[in-house]
Amino acid sequence: MDTDDLSETTYNAIIFEAEKFNHDLTLRFGLLSYKCEDEKAFIAKSKKLISEMLKYDEADLEDMFFGDPPAKKEFHIALKKITDNMKNITS
Repeated sequence: MDTDDLSETTYNAIIFEAEKFNHDLTLRFGLLSYKCEDEKAFIAKSKKLISEMLKYDEADLEDMFFGDPPAKKEFHIALKKITDNMKNITS
């Protein structure tokens, strides 16, 4: 599946919100979409990915953001916003 296959609601809740924070975060969700059969699976895997990213240490953030990591607190705020957005998705 590609992100173009997502509904506008899901795209805005996850992909667009991630892009507002940082393009590297958007890439993570974009790559995740290719591992999903449908939107429901993408939402479930996105929730799991966020749970994992909340546990990232400084080295993980360095890798994810290609040597230019954001402040961990700001990163967590962005992930919470995406999580909150997902609560409003009805699929």
